[in-house]
Amino acid sequence: MDITTLTEFFNSYGVLIIFLIVFCEYLNLPGFPAGIIMPLAGIWASKGEVGIVTTMVISLFAGLCGSWMLYLIGRFGGNVLLPKYYKRFPKQEIKIKRLIEKIENRGNLYIFISKLLPVVRTLISFPAGIIKMNFFQFTVYSGLGILIWNGVFIGAGYFFGEQVIGILS
Repeated sequence: MDITTLTEFFNSYGVLIIFLIVFCEYLNLPGFPAGIIMPLAGIWASKGEVGIVTTMVISLFAGLCGSWMLYLIGRFGGNVLLPKYYKRFPKQEIKIKRLIEKIENRGNLYIFISKLLPVVRTLISFPAGIIKMNFFQFTVYSGLGILIWNGVFIGAGYFFGEQVIGILS
């Protein structure tokens, strides 16, 4: 998916496409990179279609929904899926067990920090569900991390997007 296609989607479908693309990005689906999607949403918001606050709220809710989905898959299916994953990728078992241990030991702080790190921020929800982390706390600390991550990227598009596009043209 390229910038032109995303821009056309934003113009055609507005806030719905912001929600869907950010939701898919938080599910860690290939083809939805935050470094392109979020700044474009910020550029779109700067054009007055929808304000920055609305764009941020939509992206926060979409990020939470994606995180909740992975959390729930981990919570209700993790004990079935994880052993199969270990069989297929045995070298990953130690890493995943360490990650789960870190969540158990550092809990909320680890979830918050993980939501600020590329790749980890989308995948951390699954092990949090496996250990049955408190859903409310998971939501609060995920939401804070998502708000910062999305705010930086959407804000960059909102405040600097037009200048960058002008330089590239």
